[in-house]
Amino acid sequence: MNNKNNISRRKFIKTMIGGGLILAGGNMFSGCFDKTESVPDKVEPELPEKTADLDIEYLRQIVTKDTLNSRCIMWQSEAVMTSPTLEVRLHDAKDIQTVAAIDRTFTDDGQTNYQYTAIIDNLSANTEYEYRIAEGDHCTEWHNFKTGNGTNFKMLVFPDSQSADYDFWSELANNAYKRNSDAELFTNVGDIVDNGEDRFQWHAWMDGVDDLLEDMPFAPVMGNHETYNRQWQVRQPEAYLKYFDVPDNGNEKFNHRYYSFDYGNAHFIVLDTQWDELNEVSDGDGQNLINEQKNWLRQDVQSSNKKWKIVLMHKDVLQYRIPGRPDRREGFSNMGVEFMPLFDELKIDIVFTAHLHTYRDRGHIYNFEHNPQGPLYILTGVAGDVRYPGLWIKHALDEVIAPQPDTNNYLTMEVTDNAIDVKCFLPDGTEIDHVTVN
Repeated sequence: MNNKNNISRRKFIKTMIGGGLILAGGNMFSGCFDKTESVPDKVEPELPEKTADLDIEYLRQIVTKDTLNSRCIMWQSEAVMTSPTLEVRLHDAKDIQTVAAIDRTFTDDGQTNYQYTAIIDNLSANTEYEYRIAEGDHCTEWHNFKTGNGTNFKMLVFPDSQSADYDFWSELANNAYKRNSDAELFTNVGDIVDNGEDRFQWHAWMDGVDDLLEDMPFAPVMGNHETYNRQWQVRQPEAYLKYFDVPDNGNEKFNHRYYSFDYGNAHFIVLDTQWDELNEVSDGDGQNLINEQKNWLRQDVQSSNKKWKIVLMHKDVLQYRIPGRPDRREGFSNMGVEFMPLFDELKIDIVFTAHLHTYRDRGHIYNFEHNPQGPLYILTGVAGDVRYPGLWIKHALDEVIAPQPDTNNYLTMEVTDNAIDVKCFLPDGTEIDHVTVN
């Protein structure tokens, strides 16, 4: 790429002064992602005002196990931070709660990323909060977020954003956010970047959507491109697993590769479909990953009391014919063969996939054929600048196809107590599909 020096890092330089009192006592906020590393809140006397000149980068919110009532805040710095904290208060309040940060520094692509995580717990519904990062007498500006009501919410859903030029991704995502400023969280259904080891691409991706990342939680999904090194050989998805401190899944070996989280009345399941890639770097672990995910998925869904069950997974469940490839038959991919019967059994409501860079609405599928009893299957399309024009021949299960040749698109999902509305839009906001699950 030729534009590496043209991407400026996100800086947070404050032009106002903030500060106040530390709340005395209570456990309104808990201090870290892993409870074994928890640092108790400290009761401190009144502090002097802080200078709002702390310089950090790539501030982002990540989903937690219960994302409606807690938030994971992550950020990076150019050098080691000795005692970083997260400060939280009600909007325009004076009382401040401090949360100790956990050091998540890692090295990849020959570069050290000084990175930190803190968790905000026990948030109240329908409430406006402010947060900032502090170290000693210095801090960032205040950033705002508001918790939802727990029943109705909107989510932005983006397909593959891998790009040669992340300006395309940035323009699509930010315009989608402007048209849907009431969105409360967002996801990217895998292949977030084109090369999982390339540090520049990760930073370009985050730079492009810094407003979204600061304002609302992000639910990442791993794609196959997250597993590539700079030589385009498969490796463990080191950067993906470090950049996003997602909820634990209870499996030490495969932790954070798949996970689940709640938001309001919906339970989200994020699956790892990269078992072929895993076999290349650790022979036999691909099948182990399938088996572990199946067992975990059944237990996870059966233990949830949420009304809606929604799956996010990168690789698609269908197999398409390809022009010039008579050996390539229409049918189901190994992802579909392995997991669709389980989705039927567990009464999953919606399955979002990606990977093929084309939007397809398949309607409801049960027992491998159209049936309203089964989940709604949506192939989400493409949000970056990589295209596969004319590659996929229409599948018999496709009900709606994006205008050809494929261009960027994004989706919205509005969840209420009685229905879920899914809409697909072209970059200019033109609606190309609308489907409702009751």
